Amino acid sequence: MVSSCISCTFRLKVMEQRNKTLVTEFVLTGFSSDPNLQLPLFLLFLLVYMVTFLGNLIIIVLIRITPGLQTPMYFFLMNLSFVDVLYSSTITPNIMANFFSVKKTISITGCAIQMFFFIDLASSEAMLLAVMAYDRYVAICKPLYYKIIVSEATCLQLVFSVYTAGCVNSFIHTYSAFILPFCGSGQVNHFYCDINPILRLSCKDTYLNEVFLFVVAGSIEVGSFLCIVISYTYIIFAIFRIGSSRGRSKSLSTCISHFTCVALFYCPVFFMYLRPNSAYAMDQDWIVSLFYTVIIPMLNPMIYSLRNQDVKQALVQFNVFSS
Repeated sequence: MVSSCISCTFRLKVMEQRNKTLVTEFVLTGFSSDPNLQLPLFLLFLLVYMVTFLGNLIIIVLIRITPGLQTPMYFFLMNLSFVDVLYSSTITPNIMANFFSVKKTISITGCAIQMFFFIDLASSEAMLLAVMAYDRYVAICKPLYYKIIVSEATCLQLVFSVYTAGCVNSFIHTYSAFILPFCGSGQVNHFYCDINPILRLSCKDTYLNEVFLFVVAGSIEVGSFLCIVISYTYIIFAIFRIGSSRGRSKSLSTCISHFTCVALFYCPVFFMYLRPNSAYAMDQDWIVSLFYTVIIPMLNPMIYSLRNQDVKQALVQFNVFSS
């Protein structure tokens, strides 16, 4: 009798666990399902994506074909634009497709792929901004040694390291998230597969995932940010030591665009990820997510084209826009 009860209890637990892990797809519910808003939102996101894609593509092509832009600073900028194109393409097309989809579903495999590329590219962008800050530090604080320190080989090594570290960081988070069992309806309260809303669907405790997020991703984001802060601290002191106002203005002009991009990127990132999963609130966070996943990749090429004299001259030279 006791053996029968134990066997029955065991079978019930097995069936319950199987039911919990039967989620084969997720439902993305981040945007309004009002049919009157679907077309206007689609057109808005299509416009943003086209501006993002063309703006960053113009920056990439311009740097590749302009002899005066064959420097480490613009090499890193070209890679930043490349990351922004992929970054936006990971999120925005899926958002636009869901506006006309009734179920707004994404397979678990598709969700894992989207999360992997999103985390990979977001990490790479953070580290690229740090590398660009280091480049400006060497250019302003050690100008006589600039070509030796920031050589072509060094540039390639830095960019390779950025992409490699981004992939490793993304693999850790994606793998640790998708080995978890998922419960319920599989409804993701977001407009893409971000790690926080996915972890909330897990049947198991996600404490270790949160630790990974704080330690690994936090090390990359905070480490990159500290590199930027330290670089700009030295840059500011070096600029103050420049005798002529024209020299100070010229040095500052090479940093303003980069500093603006840093501020736009890090403010929402710190708000979103450097906190416990229990503090996650979709109602507050989706606007911030929308800003750094869709808007920032569109703004970066505008910031660099409007604030950077070399880029503006190259644009005028190749008739991208008239002076």
